[in-house]
Amino acid sequence: MEKKIRVLVAKPGLDGHDRGAKIVARALRDAGMEVIYTGLRQTPEMIVEAALQEDVDAIGLSILSGAHMTLVPRILELLKLNRLGDRPVFVGGIIPDEDAIALKKMGVAGVFGPGTKTEEIISSVRLALTGAIEG
Repeated sequence: MEKKIRVLVAKPGLDGHDRGAKIVARALRDAGMEVIYTGLRQTPEMIVEAALQEDVDAIGLSILSGAHMTLVPRILELLKLNRLGDRPVFVGGIIPDEDAIALKKMGVAGVFGPGTKTEEIISSVRLALTGAIEG
């Protein structure tokens, strides 16, 4: 039996809006992936703990608060400290181009803005995991 890709979808910070995260979570699920959605107002520590407990293959972060340059580096740091630094991290939200470049230099696998087609996100997750998981 083929192992399904497991993706954690999280809303770090104080955002109160999670419609986009839920749409992405549903699209990933409909594409055959297992999705764990953490809900709103998650701390970096809570997100990494969930990633550990759920043994996920990838992590998707939805950030609309503008705190991406604070939250994402902390999450990446905690992932490395917990030996999960090899898990691809994707970020969605309103991210200025220069911040998207900086996030990718930090190791973020993909940055998606408003209006990104869910097929592009699904393809990016699968591509990032090619070789580790077939699917």
